[in-house]
Amino acid sequence: MPTDTPRIQAIRPQPAVATLQRLPYFVGISGQTVGAAGLSMHLVVIPPGARSQPHVHLGYETGIYVLEGRVLTRWGEHLEHEVVSTAGDFLFVPGGVPHEAVNLSDTEAARAIVARNDAAEQDKVAAYTPPVG
Repeated sequence: MPTDTPRIQAIRPQPAVATLQRLPYFVGISGQTVGAAGLSMHLVVIPPGARSQPHVHLGYETGIYVLEGRVLTRWGEHLEHEVVSTAGDFLFVPGGVPHEAVNLSDTEAARAIVARNDAAEQDKVAAYTPPVG
């Protein structure tokens, strides 16, 4: 089969990779893994009691499906808004919205599938520091 022919590919995530968000990511579908042009999809694990680095996604949307755990997502210019997601919930994060994720359990990891409409999304994540006051 010629290499430019579209094909279905199975991906088994390798060990977790470090991300700017400071959470373990298990890379699934991306431009690097399968040559995707407009989609990425990963598994993220938030260890017990852990939180992500506050950050913003530059120019893409994110859909999250929580598999296990309870996650508090703080969002907004001062991270002043909150939503709690539990197993079975979907969460939508628009591009450009500052946010952080916090595992509400001190004993169990939270796990979620993360899908984005950008195949190279980790190249477009920026750390965010809320303004003082």
